[in-house]
Amino acid sequence: MRIKDIQEEIVEEFSMFDDWMQRYEYMIEMGKSLPLIDDKYKTDDNLIKGCQSKVWVHAELQGEKLCFTADSDAIITKGIIAILIRAFSGQAPKDIIDADTKFIDEIGLKEHLSPTRANGLVNMIKQLKMYAIAYQTQLN
Repeated sequence: MRIKDIQEEIVEEFSMFDDWMQRYEYMIEMGKSLPLIDDKYKTDDNLIKGCQSKVWVHAELQGEKLCFTADSDAIITKGIIAILIRAFSGQAPKDIIDADTKFIDEIGLKEHLSPTRANGLVNMIKQLKMYAIAYQTQLN
């Protein structure tokens, strides 16, 4: 499935909820289903800088697809990274680099986060794209 299709699916799922408490609950459930990062990758190198909570992301090339695993010490943050990983994991690095993230605005996520969490979200997206750039250069 293409990134754009996954993003549209996420927007559609979030639109089913009437209020943000339900959306937060859904994000928390998404976080619980996140494929966990192996403890050996919970290092400072894999820590997302600029997040209020601790968020670790590990990227690995499997064939020509970039796969991510992650974890966080906060349930909301874990839900946020779960949304991003669902959208980008298992995709070609070039597709991740080229993908826009307007679906985040479409579900209203940024406006319902504290400024520090919204900043963390931006840093998570940047880090996933940085991994994609690094692995894309390996493929070339």
